[in-house]
Amino acid sequence: MALGAALICSAMPAIAKTKPDNLVAAGDPVDCVQIVAIQSTNVRDDKTIDFMMNGGKIYRNTLPDSCPSLGFERKFSYATSLSQLCSVDIITVLQSSGPGLQRGASCGLGKFQPMQKAPK
Repeated sequence: MALGAALICSAMPAIAKTKPDNLVAAGDPVDCVQIVAIQSTNVRDDKTIDFMMNGGKIYRNTLPDSCPSLGFERKFSYATSLSQLCSVDIITVLQSSGPGLQRGASCGLGKFQPMQKAPK
């Protein structure tokens, strides 16, 4: 029961803020990122989210399956009892329908791929 309360209390919406372009993979994927280090997110489409971290690091998460309406709505929430967001966690699309936000599809995350700007 205590775990369930922790999951509800730690749900956080993530809303796209910046849109870096021309990114390429920069190292091996990791399973988790620290939640407190996430500065903003950029939902690229129904299957891809870029996580902009403190310090300028970027991680791209490619979901194993398409997440309906994620690319259209461009916002999601997640719940975890840990201080990390991991590839085993689930995100929920937040839909702007009527007053407030409604819960949409829930989808699993993939691994977090470090990214960097492509050389010119």
